[in-house]
Amino acid sequence: MAPRVLVSDKLSPTAVQIFKDRGVEVDYLPDVGKDKVKLLEVIGQYDGLAIRSATKVTEKLIAAADNLKVVGRAGIGVDNVDIPAASKRGIIVMNTPFGNSITTAEHAIALMFAVARQLPAADLSTQAGKWEKSKFMGVEITGKTLGVIGAGNIGGIVCARAIGLKMHVVAYDPFLSKERAEEMGVTKVELDELLAQADFITLHVPMTDKTRGILNAAALAKTKKGVRIVNCARGGLVDESALAEAIKSGHVAGAGFDVFETEPATESPLFGLPNVVCTPHLGASTTEAQENVALQVAEQMSDYLVKGAVSNAINMPSITAEEAPILKPFIRLADVLGSFAGQVTESPIKEIEILYDGSTAAMNTRALTSALLAGLIRPQVADVNMVSAPIMVKEKGIVLSEVKRDKTGVYDSYIKLTVTTERQTRSVAGTVFSDGKPRFIQIKGINMDADVGEHMVYIANTDVPGMIGFMGTTLGDAGVNIANFHLGRDKDGGDAIALLYVDGVVGQDVLGKLTAHEAIKQAKPLVFNVD
Repeated sequence: MAPRVLVSDKLSPTAVQIFKDRGVEVDYLPDVGKDKVKLLEVIGQYDGLAIRSATKVTEKLIAAADNLKVVGRAGIGVDNVDIPAASKRGIIVMNTPFGNSITTAEHAIALMFAVARQLPAADLSTQAGKWEKSKFMGVEITGKTLGVIGAGNIGGIVCARAIGLKMHVVAYDPFLSKERAEEMGVTKVELDELLAQADFITLHVPMTDKTRGILNAAALAKTKKGVRIVNCARGGLVDESALAEAIKSGHVAGAGFDVFETEPATESPLFGLPNVVCTPHLGASTTEAQENVALQVAEQMSDYLVKGAVSNAINMPSITAEEAPILKPFIRLADVLGSFAGQVTESPIKEIEILYDGSTAAMNTRALTSALLAGLIRPQVADVNMVSAPIMVKEKGIVLSEVKRDKTGVYDSYIKLTVTTERQTRSVAGTVFSDGKPRFIQIKGINMDADVGEHMVYIANTDVPGMIGFMGTTLGDAGVNIANFHLGRDKDGGDAIALLYVDGVVGQDVLGKLTAHEAIKQAKPLVFNVD
């Protein structure tokens, strides 16, 4: 059955056609996003939800979305999506961070010009029949210092445009390396240095606990007198009341704001102040940007629902369309290793270590780790998946570590999982052969070569004579047929393991008979969903 997507906000008809062309059924209901009751009523029918800003993806909506796998936001902001709730339900949340980058950067530059030359006020005055030429004395931007807070995608474009306008650009961004700053032609500085040097300041950072109020009263007091401030990023990055006071006092010469603490902004401390230019969140509002983000979200959602490719996800490692077929067997392997450990581990997990050896170390290990953790947790939480598993591990306070290394053994690549509980440490390793199927190559440090069956019995025992016969007889007496088996031991008379491939689920009564043997330390039924 083809996946089904609901478009609940206004999107380009071309985007709707992309869904159809890629084998996705689509219902275009652009007004249903504003109707909370109707949306709640129909959401259970869909695998995907494509939105803009009007649709609010709340915890209540997510709870009703029984089949939902992906939410795609045509635009960069996902403030209208409850990401923690979506993640816990295993729903991928995507955005389109690059579709409106140029448009937003250009709007910031436009606001900078408008504030520098007082264009809106001059326009109103002139059209009112006045000729107040001396009233609207502006400043040049050539040779001035622009302080860019956040030099990522959009901020980087602003930097390039400003350099083209012959401005000196200083940038504050904790993630900007010195080398990258040199490539961009900007000077990397700390925030206080930027505040002290900049003639103009523009913000291009996301809203987080660390960035909220980054330009508060204390920060504004550190700025150069006569500074002009532009915000096209997120409302709340600048304390509007504090900025209003700084403008009234004459310390700040002007401001250009496209975003506000409360939107729609019907009132703000900035409204009505001299040389303050305000626009109604127009950063992404160009014909080109609207088309670009709509097409991108349709392509991304289709690629995920049809091919398993993940791009621009907020809560999931990206998997490109090219990576997807290569990663698929290793994701399956990771899931199997996690599932094995999860089924044989009985006490709470304290630490998880994942070793990627050989070619797996160069793969998208974030995706592999997510798959492994999903397999590990699934025996306890049935509906966990690659999105929700890492969150659950973090919430439980489990220590997670990854180790990557070049090929060290006979296998070109393998993955090894080590799980530590309060009582023991257990490990399992596996690889993928040329047939694309997962194989166990080591359990509890004992080397073996075993494929994965749907129903298996794992037995840990002391290596003593007669064990194979005892296992076969016990299962045979219980009417359980052994289709195949693999054995391994560390040494003669030491620890041994057996993987018995059986034709059905083995009950606790049969396991009880197996563990009655004094040499058997553990007998567990293992169930795998074999493709």
